[in-house]
Amino acid sequence: MKIISIERLNEIKNGFAGKNVAVIGDLMIDCYFWGAVKRISPEAPVPVVEVDDEFVRFGGAANVAYNIVTLGGKAFPVGVIGNDSDGESFKRLMEEAGISSEGIIVDNSRPTTAKTRVIASQQHVVRIDKESKENISADIENKIYSFIKSKADTLDAVILEDYNKGVLTRDLIERVISLCEEKEIVVTVDPKLLNFFEYKNVTVFKPNRKETEDALGTILKTPEELSQAGKELLERLNAKYVLLTLGEEGLALFESGQPEKKIPTKARKVSDVSGAGDTVISTLTMALAAGAEISEAAYLANYAGGLVCEEVGIVPIKIDHLFSTVGKELKNG
Repeated sequence: MKIISIERLNEIKNGFAGKNVAVIGDLMIDCYFWGAVKRISPEAPVPVVEVDDEFVRFGGAANVAYNIVTLGGKAFPVGVIGNDSDGESFKRLMEEAGISSEGIIVDNSRPTTAKTRVIASQQHVVRIDKESKENISADIENKIYSFIKSKADTLDAVILEDYNKGVLTRDLIERVISLCEEKEIVVTVDPKLLNFFEYKNVTVFKPNRKETEDALGTILKTPEELSQAGKELLERLNAKYVLLTLGEEGLALFESGQPEKKIPTKARKVSDVSGAGDTVISTLTMALAAGAEISEAAYLANYAGGLVCEEVGIVPIKIDHLFSTVGKELKNG
C-alpha cells in the first residue's frame, strides 16, 4: 500500500517553498582534519597525522537549520555562540549559506560549541570537543524568547533541537511551547535525556530508541515493549504524535486513539549515519508545515534520513534529490 501518490508528492513539494522555520537549540560547528599517518611520534607512542585538508561544517541545531534551507525553506537558527575564532567560523558559514543570523546571540562567558575530528586514512583517530554544558543566563534566555515572540506571527514551525548544552532550559522550553500553542505553530522536538519529559504538548516528539530507553530506564527488546514505550510517551507528554526512530528498523509512529504505524527503512548502502537525525527532524517539520499528514511527513523524513546515510560526513538533504528519488520509487513501485 502506497502512503503517498505522485500527485500528492508534488503538492507537498510545492508547499515546502518559503516556509519559515525557527530552530532553537545548541548551535555547533564540526571541524575536520583529513590526512594520512606515515609515522609514530618520537615524543609519545601516538600517530602523526600529516594533514591534507581541513574544513568546517554546521553541526547540531545549525545543521538542522541548514537542512531547512536546502529543503527550500527559510531557517532562523536561534541560540548562542562564543566570542572566539570558532564563532567567527560559524558566522562565515552562516553568511555563505545565506542563513539569517538575527537569532544568534554572542555569549562572552562560553565557547562556541565545536567538535573537531581528526581522520587519517579513512580512520577516525580522535575527536576534540570545546563546549559548555552550563545553562544560559536568564538574560540570554529572555533575549531568545523575545526574538521568537517577535517572529511568531510569521513562523510556520519551530524545531526544538536539544543536545543538552544549556540553551534549552526548562523555563525556555515551557515558554516557547506555550507561545506556539497560542499561535497554533507546529512544534517538533529532537530531545536528549536531561529535559526529556519537559517537552509537553508539542506536535511531534521524536526520540530515538536509545534516548527512549535511557529516559524510561528500560531496554526495549521486543515489538510489544516498543509499542508500550511509545504509548507511555504519548500519555506522559500529551504530544499529538510520538515518532520513534529505530535506525535500520525505520520509524514507529504513535497517535492517541490510533493504531501504531511502522515505516520501514529502504534498503540502502549506508556509508555514514552522522547527521541523519538532523535530516529526519528537518524534513518531518517542513512536510508538516507544507500541509502533509503525519504519515506522509514521516514517510518523507524516513526516506530523507536514508539518503543522507549514503554520503560520507554530515551533509544536508536537498529538496530535488529527495523528491525525485521518492518519485522514481513510486513510479516503479
